Amino acid sequence: MSWLDLEGKVAIVTGGASGIGRAVCEGFAEAAAHVVVADVNEEGAKQTVTELKDKFGGHHISTTTDVTNKASVDAMIQAVLDAFGRIDILVNNAGINVPRLLVDPAGKEELTEEIWDKVVSINQKGVFLCAQAAARVMVNSGGGGVIINMASESGLEGSEGQSVYAATKAAVYNLTRSWAKELGRHNVRVVGVAPGILEGTALRSEEYERALAYTRRITVKELRHRYKKASIPLGRSGKLCEVADTVCFLASERSGYIHGTVINVSGGKTRA
Repeated sequence: MSWLDLEGKVAIVTGGASGIGRAVCEGFAEAAAHVVVADVNEEGAKQTVTELKDKFGGHHISTTTDVTNKASVDAMIQAVLDAFGRIDILVNNAGINVPRLLVDPAGKEELTEEIWDKVVSINQKGVFLCAQAAARVMVNSGGGGVIINMASESGLEGSEGQSVYAATKAAVYNLTRSWAKELGRHNVRVVGVAPGILEGTALRSEEYERALAYTRRITVKELRHRYKKASIPLGRSGKLCEVADTVCFLASERSGYIHGTVINVSGGKTRA
């Protein structure tokens, strides 16, 4: 039995096929939990499950899930109950970031209603739909559970060229705190994790870096240099596994009195 005592726990990870989500799936599988890789990318989710089984063994499943669609979320929950009979952990990780300016005189990278709706739908509505569906099972079972929402340090301070993303992550902070007040009486803990600058993920694609550099009137080379020179007291970008380790700890009873708060995993980064 490991220190975290997650053996046999059932953990859903949305957006689990890549980036932070995939690292979290690996962390849970290594701790002998049953992992549900829920992702809109069907092939990516299946491949992740195959690799988890090959590397760690255990019983893991994938579900093709659009977190913005209630029917899809409900189908995911039912698939989990059919496979395992319960839900112990939900990690609301699925997210998207599309850098845009509120007003771009050049007309190249201006925020549109379509982009606004897409980012809000995934980052905010998706968190609501998944949390509600999973919490209902946790409450009705009487066994409690843990919901972990992925926020961002930009949700507190805002971010140039990423206003809609930062706004949705600010919402995640307050959803986390509000749901903690509601669900604590049912033995359901709700916590958040706010990563800072991390090693490369799908969110840091070439297209993303090009758009973000444009919104900040710098080159991609200068943007990457700023990643290295950002105000991070530890002097480096974070590792995906460091976020995953935090998530696994928060999902365990070792953190049983941590509730209604968001843990910053950013190396001490500030915008000073």
